[in-house]
Amino acid sequence: MSWDRKLSLFFRRNRIFLYQHVSSIQIIVIYYLLVTLLSLGLFYLPFFRQTGSDASFIDLLFMAVSTISVTGLTTFPINKIFNQNGVILLTILFQVGGLGIMMISTFFFILSNKRISLKQRQLIMTDMNQPRLSGIVNLIRTTFLILISLQALGGLLFSFYFKVTGYYDRWSDAFFNGFYQAISAVTNSGFDVTGHSILPYSTDYPFLFGIMFLIFIGGIGFPVIMDFRSWLIDKLTKKKLHQIPYRFSLFTKIAFFSFLILFVTGTITIFLLERNHLFQGASLLNQGVTSMFYSVTTRNAGLQIHDLNDFQTTTLLVFSLLMFIGCSPSSVGGGVRTTTIAIIGLYLFSFLKSESRVNVFGRQIDDDDLQKSIVVFMLSLFMCFSSVIFLTATEDFPLISIVVEVASAFGTTGMSLGITAALSPIGKIVIIALMFIGRIGMLYTLLLFVPKETRDLGYEYPTEKIIIG
Repeated sequence: MSWDRKLSLFFRRNRIFLYQHVSSIQIIVIYYLLVTLLSLGLFYLPFFRQTGSDASFIDLLFMAVSTISVTGLTTFPINKIFNQNGVILLTILFQVGGLGIMMISTFFFILSNKRISLKQRQLIMTDMNQPRLSGIVNLIRTTFLILISLQALGGLLFSFYFKVTGYYDRWSDAFFNGFYQAISAVTNSGFDVTGHSILPYSTDYPFLFGIMFLIFIGGIGFPVIMDFRSWLIDKLTKKKLHQIPYRFSLFTKIAFFSFLILFVTGTITIFLLERNHLFQGASLLNQGVTSMFYSVTTRNAGLQIHDLNDFQTTTLLVFSLLMFIGCSPSSVGGGVRTTTIAIIGLYLFSFLKSESRVNVFGRQIDDDDLQKSIVVFMLSLFMCFSSVIFLTATEDFPLISIVVEVASAFGTTGMSLGITAALSPIGKIVIIALMFIGRIGMLYTLLLFVPKETRDLGYEYPTEKIIIG
């Protein structure tokens, strides 16, 4: 038997063993770990590095995890370590991390007319955090095309806008920065490759609204995008007479309205807290747009138009809360997720009304989803709280700086008060773990340690009441 045939047989046998004895969640996590290691290896290549640049192993590992988790936290200035080739590499990598490994690989399978097996569909379902297999390939195809099209359109508009308004003299610079900003916004990566984020555009309202729209698209959730596309097609194709109204899924309704409530609440809170502080002397329009921008960007993108140290401590705590919540499930973002908070809020409201069931939009929330939401929220809160306590013992920084750093890492946001580079090696490892968990989600982190085969006990214990409160 030839060597290449032996190698092919080896990989085939190991793939079969992997699929039979490892759960889909564990396979997905292995894929993300492998892509992270590949990114780490690429970062060492001189082709992507500035001449004479130097970075330690832990810093490059930190960068690799931050890139694949589309967080945006860095321990060194990107423009001092990576050249333009390196920035292009980062853009490709946070496309992979933001859109998902399975989405990108599946789309190339579709383009090459290759058959997608049942196991691959299960992996896609897991990576996309979907509850069922039906329509999963169509979801991948349509969402990928929509997101890439919006990135291309946004990149073109930003490029022409940068050139026409005089931000850049050369077309090449305008196109490079325009497409980078568009891709960065859609994937919610928030990496600062210039050293000043988007501070030069702090009063450029058309640009800021464009960025906010792209951040919204990336963070609202892929199923929501599909639902709105179907609604739009339904509106354009069906006749007006005897038309049955299109019904959005419960997930879309909860995800959209929770995003809207958080956006409005965040905007008002930031405005009230900073109107007599950082916003003092600014026009009402500037105060309003800035509050809206931070209400959106703190939820996952991490783009900044101010130095975070200029904000009050109370505002930074609000930012940390928004970062902890994060985006919708099945999106490019991390955090505890909006639907988790929404379901817990609905449960509390139902409890106060003495209702035994959680009902919303004419539907009842499944008990399993309620249980998952409570577990995910409590464990996420415990993990972040424990990380803050641990880092206060290992790092010599103000408490608020550590709280922001932890929330930013778990929410894969990328905001910082400037302490990331000065963290100790153990502190960087804690942030690395938080970024990775924030990307794959707390629920999948828990299920990662659950065996593929679980045994049902087949019996139940008697119920007994205990005193609560």
